[in-house]
Amino acid sequence: MTGTSSSVVIVGAGFGGIAAAIELRNNGITDVTIIDAAPGIGGTWLHNTYPGAACDVPSHLYSFSFAQRRNWTRLCSPQSEILEYLRGVAREYGVADLLVPDTRIVSCVRESAGGAWTLTAEDGREFTADAVVIATGQLNRPSVPPIPGRESFAGHEFHSARWDHDHDLRGRRVAVVGTGASAVQFVPEIAPEVEHLALFQRSGNWFLPRRNRTFPSWWKAAIRYVPGLQRWRRRFMTEYCESLTLMIRHPGTVGRVGRLLSSTFMRWQLRDPEVRRQAWPDYTFGCKRILFSSWYLPALQRENVELTTEKITEIVPEGVRTADGRTHEVDTIIWGTGFAATDFMFPMDVTGPGGRSLAQEWSEGPHAHLGMTVPGFPSLFVLYGPNTNTSGGSIILYLEAQARYVRMALQETARRDAAAIEVRRDIEAASDRELQERFAGTAWTRCDSWYRDESGRIVTNWPGYMRDYLASTAELDADEYVFHP
Repeated sequence: MTGTSSSVVIVGAGFGGIAAAIELRNNGITDVTIIDAAPGIGGTWLHNTYPGAACDVPSHLYSFSFAQRRNWTRLCSPQSEILEYLRGVAREYGVADLLVPDTRIVSCVRESAGGAWTLTAEDGREFTADAVVIATGQLNRPSVPPIPGRESFAGHEFHSARWDHDHDLRGRRVAVVGTGASAVQFVPEIAPEVEHLALFQRSGNWFLPRRNRTFPSWWKAAIRYVPGLQRWRRRFMTEYCESLTLMIRHPGTVGRVGRLLSSTFMRWQLRDPEVRRQAWPDYTFGCKRILFSSWYLPALQRENVELTTEKITEIVPEGVRTADGRTHEVDTIIWGTGFAATDFMFPMDVTGPGGRSLAQEWSEGPHAHLGMTVPGFPSLFVLYGPNTNTSGGSIILYLEAQARYVRMALQETARRDAAAIEVRRDIEAASDRELQERFAGTAWTRCDSWYRDESGRIVTNWPGYMRDYLASTAELDADEYVFHP
């Protein structure tokens, strides 16, 4: 690899993959290929088409800083609008044609530090590259719990992230398993259509209001024409999101204010005392994802909706059986059970020099320096990797920072006329240790959540503020890396 002529393969065509492609191409690294298992650009916003699908981060912040849009139709845009935006940005910046669609990468192998990566697709095709950027994200693989008897169900089932739009729910008896962020959006949409909706909840959620109504014309005009208003809006949203992280980091002080606000809102919406008792969370405010909805809690009190907190013990042909021995007869099961967030790019097999697999490296939990680089895997970068999720902000800010950091790493590698860049093991171990120590005393440690792996280690979330991560990734410290000839 000499100059800036390195070849790069990006796996994933969501926000992270598109951000990386634009950053690299705009800075002279032109040999870039984007590969995705899906038929087009979009990532999670291509797959998640369930009724009511929308972002829970305000659109003026959930967008690229270099491609800010002034005509968002509402506070938090629906899936179709976000997908349209991302595809439009890819076209505008000339990276849409870099995509190799319908191609699932099953393995990435680098036999020597001075060699190249070989990526093998499910259909046997191979791609080679000096550097690989894995941008498959944390929320890309739907997860369904291993409940006994699932194969015996006589009705129809699907996961919310792979919504079956051909299956008409009108007049049906439907079970929704899971009450996370996706279910909170689609339950109010389908509840008026179904005959009966049995909603199975493992734990309640803390809520804050969000009506998400369409912006009035005067506001859209102001955003478009008033100088500085768009910049102020984006800054305001950034500080608001940082305040949520402040509450999570300090549950005994500022967090109590967040809990009070949430409790007041929830009590006002949950007028039915029994539903309130069942829906109420039993953990510290901010330990799990704080959800924003002004429609979900009222939907729980509809006559045709039944909230159940009994544990599901098995699936039977006629429906769902719970620990109290009751069988809930349904003809449709919708799994709103989230994603395998702690698996990251797996089951893709990633193998570095010496035959060491990333699965081995992460056998005690995923870890990476700044969430991107792992010792033993030269010129391999992970976007939205370990400990880079945000509980109170926009992942787009993180992805932009990561794309810049990858670009700096590749430019420094080329400047040194090296074949590859690899983070030092001592540096990565120290940064991971310091990162984990920052969780002490925060709300994240006070319950079990999808932020943790099987060992209980928090592996998805960044323990600080967005501004902390931006500062940490602003410059590449070459002394933290080994450059292979």
